[in-house]
Amino acid sequence: MAVRAQYEHSSDIGVFAKLTNAYCLVAIGGSENFYSVFESELADVVPVVHTSLYDCRIIGRLSAGNRHGLLVPSTATDQELQHLRNSLPDTVSVRRIEERLACLGNVVACNDYVALVHPDIDRETEELISDTLKVEVFRQTVADNALVGTYCAFSNQGGLVHPQTSVEALDELSSLLQVPLVAGTVNRGSNVIGAGLLANDWIAFCGLDTTSTELSVIESIFKLGGQQPAAIGSTMQKSLVDSMS
Repeated sequence: MAVRAQYEHSSDIGVFAKLTNAYCLVAIGGSENFYSVFESELADVVPVVHTSLYDCRIIGRLSAGNRHGLLVPSTATDQELQHLRNSLPDTVSVRRIEERLACLGNVVACNDYVALVHPDIDRETEELISDTLKVEVFRQTVADNALVGTYCAFSNQGGLVHPQTSVEALDELSSLLQVPLVAGTVNRGSNVIGAGLLANDWIAFCGLDTTSTELSVIESIFKLGGQQPAAIGSTMQKSLVDSMS
């Protein structure tokens, strides 16, 4: 199932939250409506943790993580780090990283097995990502954009990437990640996928501006609604016919 949400008046919910198969982080200081969307869907399954990083609310762009671990920038305070360690499951390793490209959510995209990273990320950071998140790391671009975390989102089931990704690049990324991928948009045509979409293996959250066509594509590629990726073409075709008639 895919659920729409917004943070205050922003549909870029991926900026203010982080979702994995083991936990969900939400930024402090938002409206209660934003939290209730996550808590109503996730509270019985994974912890929903209210936090900030370096006293900032853009935690989705500052952190990267999966069910094995969470990476935060070196600017995160000791108090924030302790709060995260106390709130997250014991199996999740929380690590602070000294990295020039400090917005880790923009330069790292990962599931529980593979991570795509910015081509210019430090070698030491690459090793820390591999050790903490227990993933295989690949330096990649998405549609010639180095900010891989900004322009794609993927789980262990499937993924959505920048709409201008070529067929060849899509096939290459899909074989690296070993999951089906589709090029698409969120929030009524936005190509900033990482900011508008959060997904794990059983649920996705997207911005309030996301159209029903975009929603059906997300549910299909992430295998959330019983649809298979092959159904995406017919779904989009049907919605185009409906809009033209």
